[in-house]
Amino acid sequence: MAQSFMTAEGYKQLVDELDQLRTVERDEIARKIKEARDFGDLSENAEYDEAMNEQAILEARIARLEEELKNAVLIDDSAVSTDQIGVGSVVEVFDRTYDEKMEFRIIGKSQADPAENRISDESPIGKALIGAKAGDVVEADTPGGIVVLEVVSISK
Repeated sequence: MAQSFMTAEGYKQLVDELDQLRTVERDEIARKIKEARDFGDLSENAEYDEAMNEQAILEARIARLEEELKNAVLIDDSAVSTDQIGVGSVVEVFDRTYDEKMEFRIIGKSQADPAENRISDESPIGKALIGAKAGDVVEADTPGGIVVLEVVSISK
């Protein structure tokens, strides 16, 4: 897995989720498996099959979180430039295609949430904006077509 840029807050959220999965969720699934075993014949036991499936999904999620945390690169807000867009930048842009102003925070893909205006550095718009400066005009090839953005300002 490639490096994943994230904020200290995002890193802590993943650590907390991993802790919850390893302790509370694992214990709950172990309890379900034990109860299902008590029902008897495992070959025709739907509760057992369901509990084992839940366990597999849980273990896969734990493995993904461990890998993501292992490859995490924390964004140091004090090192974020206001001269050039990079991961961690807050960017105000004027969308020439749709004639509107928008503000984004460029973040790693694991914390991206377009509904909250946090976009991934690997998204079409994120890729187009990385390296741009205030006043630059960039084009992003998005699934909805080419979007033309003018960088209005860059902040932390």
